Amino acid sequence: MPVLPARVLFGAAYYHEYQPHERLIADLDLMAEARFTVIRVGESVWSTWEPENGTFDLDWLRPVLDGAHERGISVVLGTPTYAVPPWLSRQYPEIAAERATGQRIGWGARQEVDFTHPAFRFHAERVTREILARYAAHPAVIGFQVDNEPGLRLPHNHGVFERFVDHLRARYGDVETLNREWGLVYWSHRLSTWADLWTPDGNAQPQYDLAWRAFQARQTTEFVAWQAGIVRAYARDDQFVTTCISYGHPAMDDDELTDSLDVTAGNPYYDMQDGLALPDRTPDGHEQQWKTRGVWALFQSGDRMFSSRQAPFLVTETNAQAIGAPWDNKPAYDGQWRQAAWALVARGARMIEYWHWHTLHFGAETHWGGILPHSGRPGRVYGELARLGAEFDAAGALVAGIEPDADIAMVYSMPTKWLMQKYPPLATADGGPDRAAYQRIFDPFYRGAFDAGRQVRIFHARQLHDPRGVGVPPADGWGSDSMAPDQAARSHPVLVVPGLYITDDGTLDWLAQYAHAGGHLVLGPRTGCADHEARARHEQAPARLVAAAGVWYDEVGNLPAELSLRAAPGSPFALPEDGTATHWVDGLTVVDAEVLAEYEHPHFGRWAAITTRRHGAGRVTCVGTVPGRGTARALAEWLAPTPSSGWGTLPASVTVTTGTCPDGRRAHVVHNWSWQEADVRAPGELTDVLDGSVIPGGTPVGLGAWDVRVFVTS
Repeated sequence: MPVLPARVLFGAAYYHEYQPHERLIADLDLMAEARFTVIRVGESVWSTWEPENGTFDLDWLRPVLDGAHERGISVVLGTPTYAVPPWLSRQYPEIAAERATGQRIGWGARQEVDFTHPAFRFHAERVTREILARYAAHPAVIGFQVDNEPGLRLPHNHGVFERFVDHLRARYGDVETLNREWGLVYWSHRLSTWADLWTPDGNAQPQYDLAWRAFQARQTTEFVAWQAGIVRAYARDDQFVTTCISYGHPAMDDDELTDSLDVTAGNPYYDMQDGLALPDRTPDGHEQQWKTRGVWALFQSGDRMFSSRQAPFLVTETNAQAIGAPWDNKPAYDGQWRQAAWALVARGARMIEYWHWHTLHFGAETHWGGILPHSGRPGRVYGELARLGAEFDAAGALVAGIEPDADIAMVYSMPTKWLMQKYPPLATADGGPDRAAYQRIFDPFYRGAFDAGRQVRIFHARQLHDPRGVGVPPADGWGSDSMAPDQAARSHPVLVVPGLYITDDGTLDWLAQYAHAGGHLVLGPRTGCADHEARARHEQAPARLVAAAGVWYDEVGNLPAELSLRAAPGSPFALPEDGTATHWVDGLTVVDAEVLAEYEHPHFGRWAAITTRRHGAGRVTCVGTVPGRGTARALAEWLAPTPSSGWGTLPASVTVTTGTCPDGRRAHVVHNWSWQEADVRAPGELTDVLDGSVIPGGTPVGLGAWDVRVFVTS
């Protein structure tokens, strides 16, 4: 069974082959001085491993592995399959990926290949086996990263499409079943034979689009599992297998992708400097992309990585210096590297690895800063990270694999996200389709919890209820462990479900059972409106939950501007004066629920904005809009009146994140995201993890500018 070292691993991606001159010894010595414990190597240079077809050059990595091992630095060895050499594309041009049917992606970037093509697979397997046969047994190697940030593209190649047709034939059996399930009577799309199925380029049918996106994600999952299987033929029992995930990639479902891996690994990038300030200066509605902005979004990145396997994770890449385009240079303020790293550790990170060691002198990422600048001389960044390395060294095994606390659980849906990217319910300011609609529905609930000082656990819908069988892998090899509703109600007494548009009957019934068993179920906009095929449901919304919720709706509306909300008479919900509704209205019609908040509007005021109703031993609350920031915070405070951190009221710039250490003690990670110093009072006796000092309960705890302190309690 793979075993991760009993400490937080700390290091960087290291590319000795990119250096303009020999400096291996100097680099490794600097790493050792900065208390590095891990480097990642080898994943980006297939053309170095195999400069010509069948000609391998493997010896160049040996000095790196030997030198790292001599200094006690472990190594994660990558397979180079995401960066295909020119000779392979020249000799096998048919492996080029197509962005649309017949439109090949030009060479010169990365991941331009149809990774399902047999010619690619043959060569990818061959180079992978050559590398592993040489280096898998090296004592420095503790694990393997297969490929790199998979799922970047949606290949439209002929072979991919034909496999999609085969997949549909295996799933539905015959075209008449597909015609019925997809509603292909519409616009005369009924198939008479499988050969009638059109390519996805001009498709406008939601059922087709959902199936196509799910198939693409499954192709990525299969590719990663295929490589993981090859690696395990060479790996020792104690070595782990992972891949690094970029969570915004279109052909990827992290929940299923990680089924074949030993540990999740992800690449959170974030805006530094004022992007990490509290109070938050991020404009409302800012679209989070591959690089996030806002402290809340950094924490959400950690929670998303934890959600993939509901387990601690590795950070394989994150900011060293400025990360992004040459015109986007905002390296961190002093202290912010410590803050971001400890924030991720507090949410379950077992490794913090920076991209990368040495800023490149060439290539597309010349100005994506590494730990060392172009001069190669240690500077401010190196000094800041060396301090962090010493802290992780002092913390030892205590904080490696923290189980983070959660006051509120939330449900995430990749299928809904895929569908809303093409058929979004929300509009942009100019009235166009908002391709980020799913995040604009989901994020305000998360951000509201963060603003309220509540901690969040994110679940994929499959992790709550797997329609294919609870914990039983079905015939196609994919399965998941699910939770019983009463178990979930005990372990996560508040469950927020925003935007779960695509969902099966069983999941909706599970949600009702969760509330009946004692959980507080919160239904957000668009939840339960469509079934697993993206077909609009026949019953009133929220489907299968109307009786439990005590409300129904069959009319919805877009909001071009915020609407003010007011608390309903006698409402227990403390709506702030600036409470607003944004983007959307579900026309909630009350049957026997209590109204918590109402719209202040001559038309929308006929409907309730937020309602609640007892259901069995629990409760169902319906939020019929995307809550504005003040509304979302007040909602979180009402849902979880006492934060699990136990620290009470905090200054606006301070956050406290808590969790359970592997030895059972409680971790408290306290941040001050500001230039201004801050004081907080210890809720009980604390032991400082980094200096060993004991702080009595009630004693002021001082925090400097951009500071973080780490404590434990028994």
